[in-house]
Amino acid sequence: MTENTGVRLGAAPGSRGRTTIADVVVEKIAGMAARDVLGVYALGSRTARSMGSMRERMPGGGSGKSATRGISVEVGELQAAIDLEIVVDYGVSITDVAGAVRENVISAVERMAGRDVVEVNITVSDVKLPDEEDEGEERQRIQ
Repeated sequence: MTENTGVRLGAAPGSRGRTTIADVVVEKIAGMAARDVLGVYALGSRTARSMGSMRERMPGGGSGKSATRGISVEVGELQAAIDLEIVVDYGVSITDVAGAVRENVISAVERMAGRDVVEVNITVSDVKLPDEEDEGEERQRIQ
């Protein structure tokens, strides 16, 4: 201790408390990182996206859940495990896209949340065909 300030010398700032990161934070980081990969059309299954878009149109239904749709995580004090469900664009190499998603998600979560990512499991639930309508186009036509 110093005489004037009462501050312990030599104690690292990181050892003076605990930081807890909520699962939803890691879900959002993983979701943004996955969406940044070329060839990823959307996250979540077609059914989940349809239900989510209906929910978001209802008053009070826009809970921000679309940012984490198709993502589940387990976050501990030091590690994280992530499950993603994605839809890819037709014509891309699914294995290449999945590998790029995995790398991007691991990098983002480890950098931003400081958790060692032990696994990223990816399920490709659909392929977006060129002649299929986008959700936004379908939503505009329905309104």
